[in-house]
Amino acid sequence: MALVWLSALPVRAEGFEACREQFFTGYVPRLLQPRSDSLQALCFEGFALLHSGQAKGPVYVAEYLHPARLKDARGIPRSNLFYEEARLPRADRATLEDYQGAGYDRGHLAPAADMPTPSANAQSFSLANMVPQAHEHNRGPWAKSVERATRHYVERGHEVYVITGPIYSAPVRTIGAGQVWVPEALFKLVYDPARRRAWAYIVPNDNQARVEGTYSYAELVRRTGIEFLPAGAVEE
Repeated sequence: MALVWLSALPVRAEGFEACREQFFTGYVPRLLQPRSDSLQALCFEGFALLHSGQAKGPVYVAEYLHPARLKDARGIPRSNLFYEEARLPRADRATLEDYQGAGYDRGHLAPAADMPTPSANAQSFSLANMVPQAHEHNRGPWAKSVERATRHYVERGHEVYVITGPIYSAPVRTIGAGQVWVPEALFKLVYDPARRRAWAYIVPNDNQARVEGTYSYAELVRRTGIEFLPAGAVEE
């Protein structure tokens, strides 16, 4: 069950002006559940994200993937230089110390392997693009059966919009002095506009997790309380 928030705050589309191409038709996902939070839109070279100051991590991360981009990404070495996001208020951001000894990986939501330039790869190591992720989940089913499967679909000639994010449940677990929220599960939505098809992966954030098929767009909206695509985008 998704965590219920307390009071509503709008997400302004203007915050994504520099990276609207990462969203289908520039549509910024709409939060349906009320929440009490400090939200900030952040643009990076290869992705866009909405950041939560309460969770100290992303609400969602959006990417536009196409074959030429992934071709450019091949062979670019991983930066591996994780860094704190200085554009966020200090009280709202995760720190490197929060993850030290916490027993979780710093899990990318926009994968480094999707990044088409060295600078985009380096930016993907911002902690704003991270959630605490179970080690075996990160290196195993998520990397192999979700991220890699999505890239393989694109490499077969498809252009897609991908939105990735955490799902939390109360009482929420945290790590570090900054109390960074630990997701109960992670999701990845893949939308192919040419076919008007969307499917989602929802994978529990634990070391025993397995990918057991995909979920419908409607089920993801129900689980997350977020309307990711404009009305009529998905063929029912």
